[in-house]
Amino acid sequence: MIDSSNTSHTSPSDTSGFISIRRLVQILFLIITLFVGTMFYQFVAQLESGAAPTITRPPGVEAFLPISALVSLKHLLLTGEINDIHPSALILFLIICTTALVAKKSFCSWICPVGLLSDCLATLHNFLFKKSLKLPRWLDFPLQSIKYIIAGFFIWSIFFNMPANALEQFIQSPYNTFADIKMLKLFTEISSTSLWVITALLVLSILIRNFWCRYLCPYGAILGILGRVSLGSIRRNEKNCIRCGKCEAVCPGNIPILEKATIHSLECSACQRCVETCPGKNAIGFSLFFGKIPLNPKKTALILLLLFTVGISTARLTGHWHNKVPMKAYRQYALPSPLSHMPMSLGKISPEQKERMLKKMRELQAAQSETP
Repeated sequence: MIDSSNTSHTSPSDTSGFISIRRLVQILFLIITLFVGTMFYQFVAQLESGAAPTITRPPGVEAFLPISALVSLKHLLLTGEINDIHPSALILFLIICTTALVAKKSFCSWICPVGLLSDCLATLHNFLFKKSLKLPRWLDFPLQSIKYIIAGFFIWSIFFNMPANALEQFIQSPYNTFADIKMLKLFTEISSTSLWVITALLVLSILIRNFWCRYLCPYGAILGILGRVSLGSIRRNEKNCIRCGKCEAVCPGNIPILEKATIHSLECSACQRCVETCPGKNAIGFSLFFGKIPLNPKKTALILLLLFTVGISTARLTGHWHNKVPMKAYRQYALPSPLSHMPMSLGKISPEQKERMLKKMRELQAAQSETP
């Protein structure tokens, strides 16, 4: 059964007559993501055409390789070195984890493009339904555990179940080396199954606000756990609070804010919608070090932008931003295999013809490997 909240839902994205600072930061990172994605698409297209790429592979595309990042993190802890296959994946992962240690799951609500999409779908939800639809507690709680189970599985598999030799083999494997191209193909050559799954998630996110982020995203689960020891937190002044409930109505994490003075919930993403919506003076706010350093949205945005700028700049200066995968390896992987030019009905030809065809394929592959 789905409960309908009796509280009128102020739009979680707009609590004033102008675009919020948080929304501007989200749009900025969306533009960066689209730019990086377009560059990488053109890079792969040039590889597949057989021409020497005139576009440099954008390292930022590795932000979409969280498994490679986790493997690289274990490699760093064991060896003290950043592997050169997907170094920027690790750099970006560490930056994002740092944002959680400073400002809880702020990456989810300020930077992540999926978070922006969830906001837009939540706005559509509010337009379609007069009362906010929420799952009952007995169903909501176990569903929330799914993302932690998924995250726990990857952490256990990589950090506790993968031996050092297997770790190195995975890093150097074609599966990991060209994981960025595989990720691109997931969208450019999307299967009917993937399309149906994405469609189902979109529909569920319209029916239940932030369905993906709340129940399924393992990245958000990791950041939520790190955010539990964050320097920043939402704090409510019980003396100034008028208990109007507007803060809870706009909270995307469905956090019972009125029940506590300090919000330690794993679902808090420091979006500060509760702060912007509150009609009380100094009744609620986001701050660092147990309320000693107040942070408004402008200061929060500056801190997040500074963390990314310093982190990426340091990686560039130390040579840990661009990978060291040879262009020849990319071309060999991206160019069509000679097998794609062969007939599919091999079972209908004689053994002699099949042997000649296989010999010809081996010759073509050898010649291709010798091409610079």
